[in-house]
Amino acid sequence: MKPIRIFYFSDVLCVWAYITQIRIEELKTAFPDDIEIDYHFVPVFGNAHEKLENGWRDRGGLAGYSNHVKEIGRKFEHITVHPDIWTHDIPASSISSHLFLHALHLLEVKGLVPKSDRVLERTAWAFREAFFTQLANVSDRKVQLTIAERLKLPINDIKATIDSGEAYAQLAKDAELVKEHNVTVSPTLIFNEGRQKLNGNVGYRVIEANIRELLNNPPDEQSWC
Repeated sequence: MKPIRIFYFSDVLCVWAYITQIRIEELKTAFPDDIEIDYHFVPVFGNAHEKLENGWRDRGGLAGYSNHVKEIGRKFEHITVHPDIWTHDIPASSISSHLFLHALHLLEVKGLVPKSDRVLERTAWAFREAFFTQLANVSDRKVQLTIAERLKLPINDIKATIDSGEAYAQLAKDAELVKEHNVTVSPTLIFNEGRQKLNGNVGYRVIEANIRELLNNPPDEQSWC
């Protein structure tokens, strides 16, 4: 049986995606041969300033959203949230980070970096951790390159893939997938050719149950329920 393909949409600046990463890693450990995760991005914070200023205008503005994120963070021991999150050096957009990550994915596809190095996953986590724990402005290309240098990534190849327009093309493909699957929340997991969708803060056991159901009852087999 082919591995179950999971589309995983997230925004680098989303606290729920930051929280969910440990669940994704656990899934890969529990189902090493049974699942295949395709990483995609949804720009929930594509225009971060305007989104938060408008959405939180009557709830304390950026300070109110900061308190909200910190309150969420206190509920999960496996993450750390900086006390000044979303109040200093605020990223303008998550799209810049997503573009950078698409460039890395293309390098994997082309074989310029080994898939076993998991550069896309490692870098996405490094961006998230840098933002949430150090207030790093990960929408800034200089910050992205600094993180890439620390991870010993091929900087020139990344720049060339962005400059050529190839990474932008992948960003556009993600935008089409977001529309096709009506993805509005980060994170979102889509299974079974789009017939099953899990949005937002979904616990590991719920995700696991969906995978086990598909493993035990493949979609091409007849079922009475």
